[in-house]
Amino acid sequence: MTAKVPSAKSIDKLYDEDYYLWLKNTAQLIREKRFAEVDAVNLVEEIEDMGRSEKRALESNLVVLILHLLKYKYQPAKRSNSWKASIREHRRRLRKAFEDSPSLKGYCEKVFAECYEDARKQASDETELSLDIFPVASPFTVSQVLDEEYLID
Repeated sequence: MTAKVPSAKSIDKLYDEDYYLWLKNTAQLIREKRFAEVDAVNLVEEIEDMGRSEKRALESNLVVLILHLLKYKYQPAKRSNSWKASIREHRRRLRKAFEDSPSLKGYCEKVFAECYEDARKQASDETELSLDIFPVASPFTVSQVLDEEYLID
């Protein structure tokens, strides 16, 4: 037995008033092929936001991963298990993202240089080493950054 879905007019309001219920009702309408009743405007917006969110998560994980690889490479005396753990964790997150959405791998390559520059600046801030210590161009390839064994002793 399925619950009664609110009318189209109230579904529009539901998006602003009870997001979770809006999601449940939208899924039910689609399952029941009641497409004319779906709040298409907000559904499209949500789908687009999901794509942007996936990209932002990839960028964030990539910056953190590169940051720790830089610290690991350029501060060998300060290497710690927490850096290694962070490298492994963010590689795992990226691997899972690529398993779920293989097309993100191309996006990763597209934003790699930008993410490297963000990580380079952050590495300088965190290590208090001059920004000039870290090369302008990444010393790592995308493949090396994603390689589970690269730079892990």
